[in-house]
Amino acid sequence: MSVHEIQIESAPVTLIGVGDDGCASLSSRAVHAVSRAQVLAGGERLLEFFPQFEGQRIVLKTGLKQAMAEIAGLADENNVCVLASGDPLFFGIGNLLIQSVGEGRVHVIPHPGSMQLAFARAGLKWDDAAWISLHGRARAGLVTKLKRLAKAAIFTDAKNSPRAIAEYLLEYGESEWRAFVGEHLGGPGERVRRFDDLNTLAACEDVAELNVLILQRSDAEWRPAPTLVNLSEDLYAKRVPKKGLITKKEVRLLSIAALNLRADSVIWDVGAASGSIAIECALLAVNGRAFAIEVETESLEYCRENLKNLAVDNVRVIEGRAPEILANIDAADDPDAVFIGGSKGSLREIIEVCYGRLKPGGRLVVNAITFENIQEAYGTAKDLELDCEITQVQISRAVPIARFHRYDAQNPIHIFTIKKGEGDE
Repeated sequence: MSVHEIQIESAPVTLIGVGDDGCASLSSRAVHAVSRAQVLAGGERLLEFFPQFEGQRIVLKTGLKQAMAEIAGLADENNVCVLASGDPLFFGIGNLLIQSVGEGRVHVIPHPGSMQLAFARAGLKWDDAAWISLHGRARAGLVTKLKRLAKAAIFTDAKNSPRAIAEYLLEYGESEWRAFVGEHLGGPGERVRRFDDLNTLAACEDVAELNVLILQRSDAEWRPAPTLVNLSEDLYAKRVPKKGLITKKEVRLLSIAALNLRADSVIWDVGAASGSIAIECALLAVNGRAFAIEVETESLEYCRENLKNLAVDNVRVIEGRAPEILANIDAADDPDAVFIGGSKGSLREIIEVCYGRLKPGGRLVVNAITFENIQEAYGTAKDLELDCEITQVQISRAVPIARFHRYDAQNPIHIFTIKKGEGDE
């Protein structure tokens, strides 16, 4: 083992955090670094703070990786300063720059970030907040993340504005929040406002583009739901009279446990019907996403209704027949886990395609009720020499009969758990 002292004062690249008030926010050390630099890089707004700089300028817009490579090359023979907003190592370009230039070759001089300033202006502690960036990202998954949070700080952009975020949350029934919006924090146009309800924020049209959003539960006694998802079938909209067209909660628990999910897992639910497996997987994989694949139009309508009613927004519904429709899912969404609950007579083909797309180390779980599907699932696993574990589950529930109770037996289920090795393709 060895110990290395980090020496960065003489690093060829200095990364400087800048506030909304520009040069007035800089320390003497930061000003000195700019004065001795031959190259100055940053966004157009930040570069405008230094009209007196006479060296080479690099405007950072799109194509950041190419710009970082250019900076790395110039740093071999020049002193380089890179300007960034606030703290560059907090949702900023700091990590990308260090990876490009090299560890120990970048001296970081941070400035209080916009989020730190927002919490300070609002008078809120911020060590218990979750941090979410919607800057240049899709909103899908935000509602699911918020379900277990009491306080969240959100980086916004023009598309994901505070107003648009409020409208999106209200669409899923997430209304029990108050909001703080900070605009031009640290600059001459600074403004911080509290919105006691999201309806007021959703109607607000005068928020500056440069802003951050804090969400806080309006009920101080609020507590998150249990981590283990165990929802009754009665909570789900489903086809009637075919109430059996939903995986019973006891079987759901065992099947989802077999999928071995992580917080960032990608899940395919093939033959999703009402979407119960996809929804409960998505609630566990809060940083991941699920795909509910179903061919029956009526079932899809119930699935979409359940997503809204249960406020789950990291599930994508795909209409079509498996396995053919699976080709429409991008390779970037290859699954870590696959659940097959319906097959329309194509179980072998679905298993083959899904196993082929399954990431190494992933799990494929099949629920089979009929003799034919049990035989086909077993035969497919055997023919393909797959690592398969088989469990037969028989659940009985107590039901009243006059003054007494008896057991009501549910259909027996075979659960096939297929494991894909780390090195398997």
